[in-house]
Amino acid sequence: MSGLTLRWGGLAAALAVLVAFPLVITNALYTQFGVLTLIFVASVIAWNMFSGYSGYISLGHAVFFGTGAYAVGLLTEHWHLNGSQIFLLLPLGGVAGAAMAVPFGLIALRVRRHTFVVITIAVFFIFQLMAYNFSFTGGNNGLSTPTFIWAPATYNNPFYYAALIIAVAAGLLSWLVRGSRFGLQLLAIRDDEDRARGLGVRAMQVKLSAFMLSAAITGVVGGLWWFFIGQALPETVFNPAFDLSIALMAFLGGFGTITGPILGALILEPLQQYVSITFTNGYLGEIILGALFLLVILFLPRGIIPTASERITAWRTRGGRPGHPAPAVRPADTSTLAQSPSAGTVGGTGTGTPSTGSVR
Repeated sequence: MSGLTLRWGGLAAALAVLVAFPLVITNALYTQFGVLTLIFVASVIAWNMFSGYSGYISLGHAVFFGTGAYAVGLLTEHWHLNGSQIFLLLPLGGVAGAAMAVPFGLIALRVRRHTFVVITIAVFFIFQLMAYNFSFTGGNNGLSTPTFIWAPATYNNPFYYAALIIAVAAGLLSWLVRGSRFGLQLLAIRDDEDRARGLGVRAMQVKLSAFMLSAAITGVVGGLWWFFIGQALPETVFNPAFDLSIALMAFLGGFGTITGPILGALILEPLQQYVSITFTNGYLGEIILGALFLLVILFLPRGIIPTASERITAWRTRGGRPGHPAPAVRPADTSTLAQSPSAGTVGGTGTGTPSTGSVR
């Protein structure tokens, strides 16, 4: 059986397990964990689609998460919607997130990567303060969702399957982007932005497009989160812990890979939920999670997926397949980058950083 067959078979089995999960595990607490985990799976995929592929670390994605939540909430309130039809508003949360990414990106993406991190943090706090002070956001009272008259035993299931659809769609989109010319341009920017420009990459346009795509998915997720939690408050939808969590998930599983961030979310979010319930002292739970992540950084600095792949390859080369050394890895051919039909103005400067891992 070929490796490709095993991969597709494993993917199909994983999807089957996810689809069957709320039907087999009917405990409301566990299905709640499932909804939140899938929400973070979709969020970290979106974050990695920009930060992982371009090398620009964003700590302001909660801006798009909160924008999507408030946009969907205000539209629901304005149109007096309730029931399952509110799920049809989720794409509008994505539109709001993408629209917000345009002015945000035009400002932030013109600076170097380390300055970009600082700007994303600053913009995040600006949006949080605006949510506190604007009247249409509800201020400290926030926005509440309508009451859903659904069966208590299966109350979480609609949210679960909506989150699953978003996560699967985001994962498929990430895979398509990674294998496209657009993805190759992003990776070239991550490896050496100046050289990528020299090869004809419209760096500003490519970065902004990825930023908008990532923001759109995050906005959709924010709208779903608002429906599920039942209330949007400035401190919850514009929460710095959200940005830190998705960054940790991506680095835990494998920054810049396709499956690594997904694995990181599947590990870290259920663990966070378990710790928050087990330890009533919130600070103790944060200390435990911080210590576990520190151990991972020390022993798996490149993440679980890249490190495991390298060790398996080394084992096969040394003992698993004697006489059949692993082929030399050749750098990606970036000569085709200049053939990109995209047009736009080149803006910003950047410094190259080494690639952080191969895609598995």
